[in-house]
Parts: sequence; C-alpha cells; structure tokens
Amino acid sequence: MAKESMKAREVKRAKLVAKYAAKRAQLLKDGDYVGLQALPKNASPVRLHNRCKVTGRPKGYMRVFGLSRIQFREMASKGLIPGVKKASW
Repeated sequence: MAKESMKAREVKRAKLVAKYAAKRAQLLKDGDYVGLQALPKNASPVRLHNRCKVTGRPKGYMRVFGLSRIQFREMASKGLIPGVKKASW
C-alpha cells in the first residue's frame, strides 16, 4: 500500500490540472510562454502519475483497468473483473 500522503498528493495534483486546463490551453494557443511559467508547477499534466485505484501502487499500472499488475492478477484469479479469465492449457 502506498502512503496516504502520496495518494492525497496525486489527487491534489489532478484537481490543480483540471482547474488550470482551460487557462493553460489558451496560453499555449497564444504562445504566451511567460504566462505558462507563471502557472503552478503541479498544474502541468505531465506531473500526474497513474496509481492503482486499490493500493495506490505507482508502478506496474494497467491503464485499461486502473489497477496495478499485482491487483489485476489477484482480482482476475478470483473472477472479480468482468470479461477476464485466467488462461490455462
């Protein structure tokens, strides 16, 4: 499990990105790079990092499911993910 503070930091960044998205798009369109630099660093979408919805793990993230590889495997084995089943031969 990731620390709660790390999860909260990512949520805070996501809110900041959403808040400044329109302003950032307008500044980019106008070519105002000085104005872009005046925005907060965390308002940049590049600074977002995907995390597992269950554990908060930052690595091994599967975008389609929103889970880390470990949680995906556990949930798929238990049959908790619709349309996914373990292959065996």
